[in-house]
Amino acid sequence: MTNSVAILSDSIHDVGDAASIGISYFLEKKSRKKADAKHTYGYIRYSVLGGVITTVILMVGSVLVIISAVKRLVAPTQINYDKMIVFAVVGVVLNLVAACVTREGDSINQKSVNLHMLEDVLGWIVVLVGAVVMRFTDICIIDPLMSIGVSVFILINTFKNLGAVLDIFLEKTPHGVDIDVMKQTLMEIEGIDDVHHIHVWSIDGYNNYATMHIVTKLADATVLKEAARQALLTFNVCHTVIETEYESCDCTECETHFDTHKVHHHHHH
Repeated sequence: MTNSVAILSDSIHDVGDAASIGISYFLEKKSRKKADAKHTYGYIRYSVLGGVITTVILMVGSVLVIISAVKRLVAPTQINYDKMIVFAVVGVVLNLVAACVTREGDSINQKSVNLHMLEDVLGWIVVLVGAVVMRFTDICIIDPLMSIGVSVFILINTFKNLGAVLDIFLEKTPHGVDIDVMKQTLMEIEGIDDVHHIHVWSIDGYNNYATMHIVTKLADATVLKEAARQALLTFNVCHTVIETEYESCDCTECETHFDTHKVHHHHHH
C-alpha cells in the first residue's frame, strides 16, 4: 500500500517478534514439564530451541529486506507518504500497548519479549519521523536508508542471540561462572582438601548443572556434599553430582588443571 521498504523492514521485525513470542509461549509451556525417562534433564532446552527458530526467522527476513532496500537505493520509487505516516502511527501505538502489557514478567523469556516490544516501538518511531520528513522534503532515499538501519540493528542482535544459544549447545562454561572462583569457594568449606574434575554446563542459559570430585579425609561426606551444594547455589547451579575420594590425588585421571598433553575425554552426560 505504501511502497515503503522501511515499513516492510519494521513489519518483518514485528512478524519475527510475534513468531518468537508465539513459539516461546508454546515451548515455555513444554519446558515447564517435569523430567521423565525420555528427557532426564527435563524439557528446559525447548525454550532455547525457540530462540534458535526465531533468530533464524529474523535473520532471513532482515537479509531479504536489506536486499530490497539496496535495490531501492539504486532505483528510487515513489512512496505514498500519507499512508506511510498512518501505518507508522498505528505501529507505534500498538507496540506501546504491547510493551505496557508485557512489562510485568519475571522470567528471562518474558523480559526479552518486553525488550522486543520496546525495540519495535523505537523502530516505528524512527519510521514515523522519517515518513514525516519525506512528506515535506520528498527525499525518498531516506526510506531505504531507514530500512537498512533497522535491518542491520536486527541482524546484530540476532547474531548476539545465536552466539549465546550456541554456547549453550556447545556446553561452554556458563556465562558468569568462573571455574577458579568456584573451586576457591568450595575449598573454603571445612573438610574439603581438594576439588578437581569440575564440569559446569547450562541447560537453558540460567540453570546450571555441575559435576566434580572432592577429596576429603572425613568418613562421612554427606555434610560436605550438602555444604558444597549450598555454596554452588550462588553460581546458579541447581543440580550437582559430587564424587568423593578419600586419599589425596591417587586417582589416575587426576589433574587439577587441564593438561593439553593428556586430554581426557570425559563425557558428563
